[in-house]
This record gives sequence, structure tokens and C-alpha cells, in this order.
Amino acid sequence: MNRKISLAISTCPNDTFAFHGIIEKKIDLQSLDFEIQLLDIQQLNDGLFHQRFDVAKASFHAAAILADQTKVLPSGSALGFGVGPLLLSASTGMAINGSAERPYRVLCPGEHTTATMLFRIFYADAIESNRVVIEQKLFSDIMPALQNGEADFGVCIHEGRFTWQDQGLGCVEDLGTRWEEDTSAPLPLGGILVSQALVDSSPQTVAKIQNAIQSSIKYAQANPDEALITMRKYAQEFDDDVLMQHVQLYVNDWTVDLGEVGRSALAMLSKRAKHAGIVNDATPEISVVKFPLKKH
Repeated sequence: MNRKISLAISTCPNDTFAFHGIIEKKIDLQSLDFEIQLLDIQQLNDGLFHQRFDVAKASFHAAAILADQTKVLPSGSALGFGVGPLLLSASTGMAINGSAERPYRVLCPGEHTTATMLFRIFYADAIESNRVVIEQKLFSDIMPALQNGEADFGVCIHEGRFTWQDQGLGCVEDLGTRWEEDTSAPLPLGGILVSQALVDSSPQTVAKIQNAIQSSIKYAQANPDEALITMRKYAQEFDDDVLMQHVQLYVNDWTVDLGEVGRSALAMLSKRAKHAGIVNDATPEISVVKFPLKKH
């Protein structure tokens, strides 16, 4: 009987593109029976905190907190240059400064998203001095909320990165660009986490999962028009050009394999998160599974 694997990924285009081969069973599934769920990134993070999945996409913010319980697979991550979240404002010309009569309301796309982590790292002084109040909101509701005057600022991710200018909003800062300038490293956004328990109990299964994911990414890269059909089913934005723009930005060589540059970027994120007090100092750094694995 095939081994059942609970696999959860996000509905964003880079994930549905990368996992098209697995979702539609277009590649060798390595005798694995994937039970797939497609969820919002914060739902994925919450599920990992409650140990609901064998394998799941997660924000690297969540991965940093869960580094003693999970490992990152080499394939399936989203990181790179020019991929970061944007800090948007309800109107152009706004800035987070000390002259406001009340705290600014800032919308973020989930407590444990990397977008929230970056805002907390870069705007720590404004948070500590109560110049801003962070509120969490579903990523697809942030830009409409800014348009409706429900908040002053919002951290925008996914397809909205490409469409905010059409909404009459302002851009205060590209948080990814700031990360790159500070660290000279690509920005790690999210990756595929596997439970440490599965790594310890069934290393051969983990190797098969890694092979299937890498094969699925390569299949989609070779058959983008076919993968686009799967992407359309789940996207918030239905414009094909925007969907493929998303893939071109977030699916790259580091998605196929993190390599040393990707691993170094994860170590940098762990250190910055600890320095900002977001992650406990006693928590180990984010680590990537090294193959071949040996059973304990």
C-alpha cells in the first residue's frame, strides 16, 4: 500500500505552478499517496504549529520559530532578489513618522508570515514607541481595506505586488529591497517544511518526497502552459500575464534547490529574527535536510 502523506501548500501561483505535476499526477510520485490541501499561508502556518501536516509550505517566519520541530526541504522554496513584500499606504505621499495624532493602523497578512516578520524587524522602533498598531488580515483583503480607508498602511504580498498601482495606493517601501541592501542576500519568503518526526522515523520517505517535489517543479518549468491551467483554478488574480509574472519572479534556481546561497540566507534570517526578539535565542537556526539521510 502506498504511504499516505499529508501535503499542504498555498493557493498562490508559484505553489500551484511548482506542484502542478503532483496535483495532476504528471510525474513519478515515488509510490507516495499525497493527500493535498490548498490553504492560505497563515492557515498553513497555524496547521504546522498544531502538527497537522507531514509536509507543508510555510513562511520562513514560522520555520524560524519551528526550527526545533521541522526541517526545510531543498526544493520548493520561494526566495530571491526583487521578491519582497511592499509596504503600501492608503494614499500617496504617506510615511510612518512621529507626527501623527494617533497610532497608525498597519495591516499585515498573518501573524507568522515573513511579511510580518520583516515589518517587525525594520519598524521595531515605531512598534516599541506605539506609533503603529499591527492588525492581521487575509492578504487578499489588505488592498481593498486601504482603499476603503480602514487602515493607514498595509504589507502587500502575492499578486497584489503587481497590481497595487492600479488601486490608487502609495508605496512607502519595498521591504525586500531593504533586506537586500542590509544583508546582500536573497530574501527567503517561504519553503517546504517536513516534520522532524518524519525525518527521524522514515528517511527513505522524506527522500522520495524531495524527489517528487523537485520533479514536479522541473515538469512545470518544461510545461508552463499546462501548469497555467492549474494556477487559474486557485488564483486571486485571473490575468494570465500577472500569473506568469508571479512565477517568473518567485520560481527560480533556488526553488529547484536552495544551494549554499539559499542556506546562507536562511541562516541570516534566523539571526535577524533572534536579534529582533521575534524568535527565542535558544531555538536552533533554520536547517535544510541533507541527503542521503540515515535512519537513527
